[in-house]
Amino acid sequence: MEHAADVTPYYRLEPDTVIQAVESLGLNCDGRLLALNSYENRVYQVGLEDGAPLVAKFYRPGRWSDAQILEEHEFALQLAEMEIPLVPPMLFAEHSLHHHAGFRFALFERRGGHAPELDRRDTLLWLGRFMARIHNVGAAQDFAQRPELTPQSFGRDAVAVIAGGPWLPPHLESAFNSLASDLMQSIDGAWVRAGAFRRIRLHGDCHAGNILWRDGPFFVDLDD
Repeated sequence: MEHAADVTPYYRLEPDTVIQAVESLGLNCDGRLLALNSYENRVYQVGLEDGAPLVAKFYRPGRWSDAQILEEHEFALQLAEMEIPLVPPMLFAEHSLHHHAGFRFALFERRGGHAPELDRRDTLLWLGRFMARIHNVGAAQDFAQRPELTPQSFGRDAVAVIAGGPWLPPHLESAFNSLASDLMQSIDGAWVRAGAFRRIRLHGDCHAGNILWRDGPFFVDLDD
């Protein structure tokens, strides 16, 4: 079920709203909030009176449907069940996606760590093995709700939106159109060279900032 109010703009997401959302799940906050880096969503470390802090992710209004978010949550929970070091959403009354004051949010355990040392061969081997396991689990079934990453949907359609709207200064329009055309030509060529391949579920945003290292890796933030 979609919640019509879940298009509330972020400027209404005040500290009190964050605390009230977390406490709506039966937790007691101690008033400590720390905003964490996130490009698309709003993410906070939230202190608790009777336990370790948690991480609360408030999803960008209008970006994903509930069904798309829940499909990603299901994948994360499957990965954790297979003992892949990934931080899945926490379940409250068997639900991972929650609603409060027009916002959708999920809670996660806080895991400490530092960025992986990608210049170390053993680190790369370790990451490669776990990413292969993620792909193996991802290949077990398909996404039904999440959009596919294709040259059309994430390429030409996006270029058309930018070129067709009031987003570019006039003196950059020609350069943008030329660069976008060259990029799409290269991307289309790579797509053709790839030939027939199977689409599988992926992390989707597996950059170094979404890997925490502490006696090994922990993958976070599948939402992309």
